[in-house]
Amino acid sequence: MSEVLMPKATAVWLLDNTSLTFSQIADFCGLHNLEVKGIADGDVAENMRGVDPIAGGILSRAEIRKGEEDEGYKLKVAESKIAHIPQPKRKGSRYTPVIRRQDKPDAVAWFIRNHPEVSDAQISKLIGTTKSTINNVRDKSHWNSPNIRPVDPVTLGLCTQIELDEVIAKSAEKRRKMEAEKAEKFEGPGIAPAQDEPAAFEPQDDDTPSGAEPSADDIFKNFS
Repeated sequence: MSEVLMPKATAVWLLDNTSLTFSQIADFCGLHNLEVKGIADGDVAENMRGVDPIAGGILSRAEIRKGEEDEGYKLKVAESKIAHIPQPKRKGSRYTPVIRRQDKPDAVAWFIRNHPEVSDAQISKLIGTTKSTINNVRDKSHWNSPNIRPVDPVTLGLCTQIELDEVIAKSAEKRRKMEAEKAEKFEGPGIAPAQDEPAAFEPQDDDTPSGAEPSADDIFKNFS
């Protein structure tokens, strides 16, 4: 995928200001050869103003010169000078523009519905709200409760997708560890195997079992 933000406008500039081939321009801008040819013929991107890739820092004059001298050379995007500048970590709560502050309850409702594992402290730090606001949204005592709708905080512009994913991942991992520790703590010793019960009493095979009534034959024997 091309790293050129405005490929057609960049192609217009390269066609007007360089002697690069259609293939070289198409490869650099991520376009098809026929599309670049259409731009040159005026059939595509008609009246489009060209964008200077040199001024934009994505291409150098030396790189263009190499391409003009060798038709088989593929242009390379210039290395960004600001990509390696470390971004300072934000300290304290996030500042939210006034126009976005009314959207915070919607973001809180989104967390409550979709990611209950995220703590109130994490929500408060991520979108710059207060714990009382979170509690009011949760128990529906917020003054604007009828109009609150769960909306992704990234969509509302309250945080970045990277920050949101990091918070959710940390919360999920913490919850998993807590559940594992709880299961290990309260796990029972197990059920002991059942022992064989003693066999029921079986009467001996005597001629006259104890408690049995004499038969008619026995009675006649006594009289004989």
